[in-house]
Amino acid sequence: METVWEWFRWLDKTHGIDLSVFYDTGDRHRFLMGFLTTILLSLTCLMSSLAIGFIGAWAQQSQWRWARLAVGAFIQFFRNTPPLVQLYFFYFAIGGMLPKFADASGMASPLFGSFFWAAVSLSLFGGAFNIEIFRAGIEAVPRATIEAAESLGFSKGQIFRLVAFPLALRFSLRALNNNMVNLVKTTSLAYAIGVPELLYVSAQIWSDQLNTREMMTLLLFSYVGLVGAMVWGMHRLERALRMPGYGQ
Repeated sequence: METVWEWFRWLDKTHGIDLSVFYDTGDRHRFLMGFLTTILLSLTCLMSSLAIGFIGAWAQQSQWRWARLAVGAFIQFFRNTPPLVQLYFFYFAIGGMLPKFADASGMASPLFGSFFWAAVSLSLFGGAFNIEIFRAGIEAVPRATIEAAESLGFSKGQIFRLVAFPLALRFSLRALNNNMVNLVKTTSLAYAIGVPELLYVSAQIWSDQLNTREMMTLLLFSYVGLVGAMVWGMHRLERALRMPGYGQ
């Protein structure tokens, strides 16, 4: 690999194309750690938002009116406010009210770090959309299928868990794919509260090396690769779960 790294060094010296993340060990480490942080944050938000979507869709089918109203208020709050504002709200407003603890140097440190609040805020934001996506999928389940499950003696919980939701998930995959892609791209907002993700470390590198053009290009293609791999996987899942006779 040293030959490859030296070629990028030669490219910088000869043509002025400064891709320091390839020939500088420190920049390369920072960029890779930022990329891994973006992947970790994305996976955390994706899994959490799916769980929120499932719970919210179940609560929307509840016979308790207060549960349906609470879910409706949750959806309206997170769908109708910008995700960056939500991120600042959780990090500065809620995080600022929590008690602090003394670290090893005696300095007061917050109870939860920026990564935690980014994961919470973006998960709730994505979960609000997932609830509506799953709700639409549940409403697309034929009524005859629900009645057949009822005639077999299934309880409401069993019908939702074993019949309605598995079918709704298949019906919702295309819309869910779009929301998941948007959520991964939205993780770049974590830059605003100092999460060392891909955009944050790229900004540090181009501030140090003054290679903004090259780093922005590399950053763009990094997100294209990350999101492209995710879309490919979602399309494979969509084909695997496709039901003949539905959506055709």
